Amino acid sequence: MAMNQLPLGVPGAESEFERIEVRRSTRRKKTISAEVVGRALIVSVPERLSRAEEQQWVEKMAARLSEQRRRDRLNEDGALARRARDLSRRYLGGIEFSDIAWVNNQKSRWGSCSIDDRSIRISLELADYPAWVRDYVIVHELAHLIVADHSDRFWAIVNRYPMTERARGFLIAKGIEEG
Repeated sequence: MAMNQLPLGVPGAESEFERIEVRRSTRRKKTISAEVVGRALIVSVPERLSRAEEQQWVEKMAARLSEQRRRDRLNEDGALARRARDLSRRYLGGIEFSDIAWVNNQKSRWGSCSIDDRSIRISLELADYPAWVRDYVIVHELAHLIVADHSDRFWAIVNRYPMTERARGFLIAKGIEEG
């Protein structure tokens, strides 16, 4: 097994990992895997991969693991669920939900909810935004558990959150409007 260390040219990896190590294996035919050991990212690749392909996979795996670790940190000790419960009590009469989680597959919306299973998904894109913006999106999705559409009744519920107008303006400026 051949090993080499790569410079930290992976966006975001500079602060996430102290080093990135690539392990080439003749036994590995197709699969590529990555794991974090301490503060090092270890990427295992087939021996036959070109250096360019290796670099692409290292970047992809570093981004994937950085994002996963970031999501885990954001939801340490159930912080997102606690926040949603608090907002629900304050502004929505304690409406119940089954689950709330950060997701990285929502690029065209800030949040979503499933009325059937009462689960809420919040775009990881919001993680770097001010707390009052994240809170607005949570209230918005919780309100859909009461009113599914964007009717006047729905907006009356959402507008109980005092930062609604400001948060909507912030998100519109970011380029994505809710429906």
